[in-house]
Amino acid sequence: MKKSNKTLERRFTNSLNFLHSTSSPPARILDLGTPNELGRRIQSAGYEVQNTEGDLESVESIGEDADVVTAFEILEHLVSPYNVLRAIKAPRLVATVPLRLWFAKAYRNPSDPWDRHFHEFEDWQFDWLLEHAGWKIVRTEKWTSYGSCTGIRPLLRRFTPRYYAVEAIR
Repeated sequence: MKKSNKTLERRFTNSLNFLHSTSSPPARILDLGTPNELGRRIQSAGYEVQNTEGDLESVESIGEDADVVTAFEILEHLVSPYNVLRAIKAPRLVATVPLRLWFAKAYRNPSDPWDRHFHEFEDWQFDWLLEHAGWKIVRTEKWTSYGSCTGIRPLLRRFTPRYYAVEAIR
């Protein structure tokens, strides 16, 4: 693994471990968003994985045939994640979102107009959103995210949780 991918590798490992403790293979997973590396790893672990395609914001019902809907690092990109959370019909949701950091601005990729965050939550805000959308939170975890860079922000990232994982049921 390249040195620059250690942060991503750590996030993938944490996400997969969180999913494993929630549901065992060969559970049917509907992963919100397009196919990606984490989804391929979930599939390689023995889960049956399908992805959504198209505009999530306009769906009325999703995940009817899934055991679990996963939303790894996607809800923060949506204008209205509430509508998507309400539309999920699967009995279980596993989601991760980036937490708002007091020492860093919201994420925005200047070279890609779609790779930006409409929302970066505090844990209580995401819990509140899930509860208002009809979900009951079963379990949560927080993870730090840091690389090998030096400086005050990389140092703060070693101690400040960046990702929030939630398991919720209907």
